[in-house]
Amino acid sequence: MSRIGKKPIPIPDKVQVTIDGSQVTVKGPKGELSQTFPAEMVIKQEDGQLVVERPSDQRQHRAFHGLTRALIANMVTGVSAGFERVLNIEGVGYHAEMDGQTLVMHLGYSHPIPVEPPPHVAFAVEERGRTVRISGIDKQVVGQMAANIRKLRPPEPYMGKGVRYSGEHVRRKAGKAGKAG
Repeated sequence: MSRIGKKPIPIPDKVQVTIDGSQVTVKGPKGELSQTFPAEMVIKQEDGQLVVERPSDQRQHRAFHGLTRALIANMVTGVSAGFERVLNIEGVGYHAEMDGQTLVMHLGYSHPIPVEPPPHVAFAVEERGRTVRISGIDKQVVGQMAANIRKLRPPEPYMGKGVRYSGEHVRRKAGKAGKAG
C-alpha cells in the first residue's frame, strides 16, 4: 500500500472541495484550482477529509494512487496557504526590479530581461534587488517560474555569480591559480 496515497487529506475550514467524477475543484481564500485525475482513482470526501482509493494493486494504479493524493494535497495547500520560492542574486551589478507587475532582471547582459508573471503568480523584490520572491497558488507553476528565472543566469562555479535558490549550495572550483604544477 502506498504510504503517501493512503494518508487522508485534511480540509481546512475556509476551503471547499467539489468532486465531479474525476474532476476535482478546490476553492479557498487565495483562489480556485481545478484538475482532472485518472478515472480509475476513487476520490471521496468524508468527515472533513479527502480520501483517495485505488481499484487494484496493478503497477499503474499504485503509481496513480500516490500521485493523485499528492496533487490534491498541493491544491488544498495552495488555495489555503499558497506556495513561495525565494531566489538570491549574486554578482556585481546583478539585480532585479519591478516595473508594474513585470520583473526586470539585470544579469550582466547588454540588455535588461523582462519576465512576465503567469496568472495567479506574483513577484516581489527585496534587499535592494538581491532577493526575488515568487508566490502563487499552484505549486507546479511557482516552481517552474523559479526554474525559468534561474535559467537566465545559473550560478557559475568559479566566482559564484548568478541566480540561485535560497539555501542552494554552489560547489566552487579553484580556477587557474589552484592548479597543482
